[in-house]
Amino acid sequence: MATAITDHRVPIRTKLAFGFGTVAFGIKDNGFSVFLLLFYNQVVGLPAEQVGATIGVALLLDAFIDPVVGNLSDRTRSRFGRRHPWMYGSAIPIALAWLLLWNPPDAGPAATLGYLLVIGFLVRATLSAYEVPSISLLPELTSDYHERTIVLRYRLLFGWGGGLVMLAIAYGLIFVDTPEYPNGLLNPAGYPAYAMIGAAIMFISVIASALGTHRLLAKPMAQRVETAESLGQILSTLKYRPFLVLMLGALFGNANQGITFALTNYLYDFVWEFSSAAFVGYTAILFASAVASFLVVVPIGRRMRKQRAAAICILVAIAFGTVPYWARLIGIAPENGSPWLVPFIYAFTFVGNTAAISVVMFTTSMMADVTDHAAGESGKRTEGLFFAGYFFLQKAISGVGIFLSGLILGLVGFPESAVPGTVGEPTLARLTLFYALSSVLLGIAAAWAFRKFPLGPVAGEDPAGLKEVEDSAVRT
Repeated sequence: MATAITDHRVPIRTKLAFGFGTVAFGIKDNGFSVFLLLFYNQVVGLPAEQVGATIGVALLLDAFIDPVVGNLSDRTRSRFGRRHPWMYGSAIPIALAWLLLWNPPDAGPAATLGYLLVIGFLVRATLSAYEVPSISLLPELTSDYHERTIVLRYRLLFGWGGGLVMLAIAYGLIFVDTPEYPNGLLNPAGYPAYAMIGAAIMFISVIASALGTHRLLAKPMAQRVETAESLGQILSTLKYRPFLVLMLGALFGNANQGITFALTNYLYDFVWEFSSAAFVGYTAILFASAVASFLVVVPIGRRMRKQRAAAICILVAIAFGTVPYWARLIGIAPENGSPWLVPFIYAFTFVGNTAAISVVMFTTSMMADVTDHAAGESGKRTEGLFFAGYFFLQKAISGVGIFLSGLILGLVGFPESAVPGTVGEPTLARLTLFYALSSVLLGIAAAWAFRKFPLGPVAGEDPAGLKEVEDSAVRT
């Protein structure tokens, strides 16, 4: 197998190239989570619960593609190695599918929902063809317990940065308020431009990442390696206990994230009545939190095991992320329009999102540890399959989160084509309560699951003195 780097520090140029490809994933994730439900509900005019259900079904269908891609990339044999043929081949399909998603045909509700289902599936499936092989390069980059977290900082920073830059472009340049559309997010003319810019950036990031890691990792394997070849071997691999425990934590964490992202525009536009300028500042705060996570995640990881760090971080995330909503419910939050409101929201968002991004870094780093421990026990290299399972759950549960968001909007009686400032306070109070309560419950469940993760660093890799590996706990 092409493992040019295993036990040494990864060069900075490789870290940058490895990370840059997630710009595409960040734009896609941001678009799906922040704009897609709003676009098809408030702009196209479809019922929120039907749009949420359709997006959820599309994501669930796509989630079944991930294990196929992961296993096929494990088994790919080419002069460019196992992963890079997939990375290069996905660039154009990703861009085309993204363009189609935001340009639905002028058709009836049923046909438009069918279009959303098919194209939404294609967007996520084409991203899977890049993202699963790309993230599967991590165990080949380094086997060091702490270096993996360091490398992942770049991936998460670029992913968040790319999505937030696109978000800032959307809020600041595309969806600007006009006399005809006081809420620029409801202007249908902005979405084709949003799609075109996003598609171009996604294509560039995928190709640049593949080229940037090509020289080091796009090599034929020196010898044949064992992989999971049969359905029985695939299922046996995915039954590995540390993998299942980690997936349980990711299940609750991603459901919480899916609900939060899908309701972002509803919460900030209708509950807090943010202006366009406040939305632009919000994206800056999110990017600042990504940078803060980039800086703090390694010191935190060197002080404690990744599972404990992930559990603590997600509790911090839900605590700070929901305080403004609890404060509003009991009447102590600044009033809408108050000069203190935006700084109040920004402060809690910064801390909460810093912690939330750190959770993702620790979870993904733990997944790389799972692949090594499993290979040591089974003798099979199945990085793609494990990471595919990780993304399978991530997408499936994020889809459930979006579905639940549409369901919440339906249950609270949120009106279609609503205008900020006109939605009744009882409706907004119900929306606030449903969101805050679901976030707390899911976050606590995720923290409990992370604490059950059994793997630690192998001997000699943990200068902090956390050397023991709980071998008895990791067996199937």
